[in-house]
Amino acid sequence: MNTNELKSIINQLGQNARKASRFVAKATTAAKNTALRFAAVEIRNHVDDILQANQQDLNKALQQGLEQSFIDRLTLTHKSIENMAQGLEQIASLPDPVGEITDVARRPSGIEVGKMRVPLGVIAIIYEARPNVTADAAGLCLKSGNACILRGGSEAFYSNQEIAKALHAGLKLAELPTEAIQVLNTTDRAAVGELIKLNQFIDVIVPRGGKGLIERISNEATIPVIKHLDGICHVFIDKSADMNMAIAIADNAKTQRYGTCNTMETLLIHQDIAAQILPPLLTIYQQKGVECRGDTLTRQLVPNMIAATEEDWATEYLAPILSIKIVANISEAIDHIARYSSQHTDAIVTNDWTNANQFLREVDSSSVMVNASTRFADGFEYGLGAEIGISTDKLHARGPVGLEGLTNQKYVVFGHGEIRVG
Repeated sequence: MNTNELKSIINQLGQNARKASRFVAKATTAAKNTALRFAAVEIRNHVDDILQANQQDLNKALQQGLEQSFIDRLTLTHKSIENMAQGLEQIASLPDPVGEITDVARRPSGIEVGKMRVPLGVIAIIYEARPNVTADAAGLCLKSGNACILRGGSEAFYSNQEIAKALHAGLKLAELPTEAIQVLNTTDRAAVGELIKLNQFIDVIVPRGGKGLIERISNEATIPVIKHLDGICHVFIDKSADMNMAIAIADNAKTQRYGTCNTMETLLIHQDIAAQILPPLLTIYQQKGVECRGDTLTRQLVPNMIAATEEDWATEYLAPILSIKIVANISEAIDHIARYSSQHTDAIVTNDWTNANQFLREVDSSSVMVNASTRFADGFEYGLGAEIGISTDKLHARGPVGLEGLTNQKYVVFGHGEIRVG
């Protein structure tokens, strides 16, 4: 496909999405829920077709010699497809944010001023191997009244196209335009470059995948991007922390899952309790195969530990590797976080509520926690029902981005014939 043909295809997708966005923005909650629930039924009815399409993708991936971890993310099973269907039903059960009016206040002039929640418009989502993202992302965009253009990884091409059929069947039954959910039907990598510059039709881009993909989108897009690059998360164990609680949190934050963006990568320990808490923690990490790398003070207590480098403090391992630093006080812990954190999630374990409040105020991350594992930084755990990703940006959405994060607010004014004078 030549450049002009590709430009034409992407441009047409944008036009179709913009037109469809006006229909879904005014769609009733009942219509959106009908589309989601029927799409779930279609996914269950066509599970064999989806598995067959997924096998085509897997065969291609194996021929290309892709890593096993990538193959695992690409693989669909009966269980994961059922989870996909249940995910759509869960989104249908969530409250509809669109049209909600809040903060209404009467002004001295007599007018009443409030805010109404409205869709963003057209959302482009660019993601990698996981085919389940196709259903999750489409469902969240539809429920929040947005049209979406989905560009999954070329490795999941056949799976994504089959899942899209079920989504379109749901839209048709609800009498909503199928163009509200469009999945690119080309594997041409140049399509991404065209998509992220389609300002006239796309309002927001959400990249989901590895750091390389997100950096590229962030650097090249001419459209606002909702994203996070790294998950360099910290847990600080304060001197007043309950020991059993601190050990449980530091264990869970690192070892519950290694490859997630809310996994702890650096453990900070107050110097007054380091000698007491390090031995039991290191025993746990050693039993679970976690490689620990320490600063000078840590290695004075544990001489055979690998020395942490400057690079370690700024690394998202996504692996059983942990950096450990002993700090003199909470201020040093906060300074370290300010320098190295990716502003994703950072936690303090403490029984000193003055220190807890200082940590909450001064740590500038999208999620800041007291006495809880960083692994809770997740849309479902926060009661959002589902999320389209995590944002570490400071404008519009921050933290887990659920339905509300895919909407914005406009001012609405209720008058009684008032006119402005003077």
